[in-house]
Amino acid sequence: QVQLAESGGGLVQPGGSLRLSCVASGIAFRLYTMGWYRQAPGQQRELVATIATGGSTNYADSVKGRFTISRDNPENTVYLRMNSLKPEDTAVYLCNALNPYSATRNYWGQGTQVTVSS
Repeated sequence: QVQLAESGGGLVQPGGSLRLSCVASGIAFRLYTMGWYRQAPGQQRELVATIATGGSTNYADSVKGRFTISRDNPENTVYLRMNSLKPEDTAVYLCNALNPYSATRNYWGQGTQVTVSS
């Protein structure tokens, strides 16, 4: 059974930082592209960042220079370091695991809430 367990969300003031973690189980983690997405109330889910099996990264324009995605394959964990947070970053952040060779092997976590407010 595949599980993606996110943690690290919370309430932070504008300009603050958070680090999200996602621990995966039930998959060959090193073979998966890992990603973070977010969804705010009433809005569509949007890509935040992805990291491929080889370590190449991709970011949404809105978070470039502020967020950093990284992965620890032996620990089956992907991280999202978020700096200089803004109120518009408020959303549920979801972890995603995608097998690049099999689109049906696409898994989601339950999400962790990030709220940026003074």
